[in-house]
Formats: sequence, C-alpha cells, structure tokens
Amino acid sequence: MEIKVDKKIQEANDVIAERNRAAFAAAGATVFNLISSPGAGKTTLLIVTLARLMGKTGCGVIEGDVETDRDAQRLAHLGLPVAQITTAGACHLDANMIATVLADFPLAQTKLLFIENVGNLVCPASYDLGERGKIVLLSVPEGDDKPAKYPLMFHEASVMLINKMDLIPYVDFDLLKAKKDARALNRNLRIIEISCKTKAGLPEWIQWLTERIDEFRK
Repeated sequence: MEIKVDKKIQEANDVIAERNRAAFAAAGATVFNLISSPGAGKTTLLIVTLARLMGKTGCGVIEGDVETDRDAQRLAHLGLPVAQITTAGACHLDANMIATVLADFPLAQTKLLFIENVGNLVCPASYDLGERGKIVLLSVPEGDDKPAKYPLMFHEASVMLINKMDLIPYVDFDLLKAKKDARALNRNLRIIEISCKTKAGLPEWIQWLTERIDEFRK
C-alpha cells in the first residue's frame, strides 16, 4: 500500500510539474533545480553566480528551507526577485509549492531562475518541479562517497559542481573516485570543479549556464 500511495503522490506532482514547465516556457525562463547536502554552499554559489550575471540577463531565485528565511535574506541585497518557501518540516520542495509562489513571481522578467531546494540528497532527486535540469553541488568536506551513496541524485543531474576545491589539500577527498562514481551513474554528466572562495572554476560554470540559456532561446 505504501508503494501505491507514493506512486499516486508522484503522479499528482508530475501533472503540476508539467504545468510549471509550460509556464516557464511561455515566459522564456530557463529554470534549474539546485540540490545539495546542507552546508555544501548552495546559497553562496548563487550569490557569486548571480553577481556575475546581473545586468546580462534577468535572474530570480525561489528559495526553499525547512525553517527561516535566512538564505533569502542573504540573497536580498542583490536586488533581484526572491520568493521564500518554508516547508515546515518537509524534506524537499514539490511542484505544487513552486506553482503556489509563481502566481506572484515576476516570471516574465526572469530569464534564468534558480530553485534552491532543501538541503538533502535523497528526496529532492525524485520530485520534478518543472525545471530544465537538476544541478547537484558536492562539497569536498562531505567526502568522495556521495555519488555512490546517493545514486539517484547524480543519475538525474545535468551537471555536478564540486565545490570548496580550495580545501582539497586539507581533507581526505579522492577527486578521481568521486568523478568516476558519478560518471558510472551518468555518463553525460558535466563535472565542474569550483571554489566560491577563490572563484576558481566560476568562468567555466558561468559559460555552461550561458550556453544552456542560449539553447533554450533557440
């Protein structure tokens, strides 16, 4: 019975996700679902990314957290549209939560929209929000075993960002192993090594984003 209930939930979610996708397409918005473990650096990544893109394309963020709006407050100084979703205990965002905030979101002026999901590598992998693709952020201090331990997330992602590369001399992280395990799950996975602190790898990351936006507009 639990499997049947879960299937019904997923089916209902997928119907709403398709409506979201249609709304994004109608507005010409390229949408990415950003997922990671807690503390991997999602919000910091968004801050440094959006700072580089502002003035070049209209950007916005839908921010998901179990409690508080602290991450949304961190993004507010950028002066771009930010919508907060507080899940009150739920371990992931779902398509209906996104649909609810879209009613008041300036989507027509937003050509690049990030959905920052709740910090979790399990549940968010299973929920389509209507996004163009999933971005998984893996930070070096977490360990190199995350692709093997949470395979669905890395299988579903379009790109894996390996963050906090400036710390790799100080932690036990096998970079080649992490990449090999991730590509065994998803041979088309793009992998980009970055550091939000030193800004290493950010030009390659921005270029990847820009190419996806250009593809969507064609």
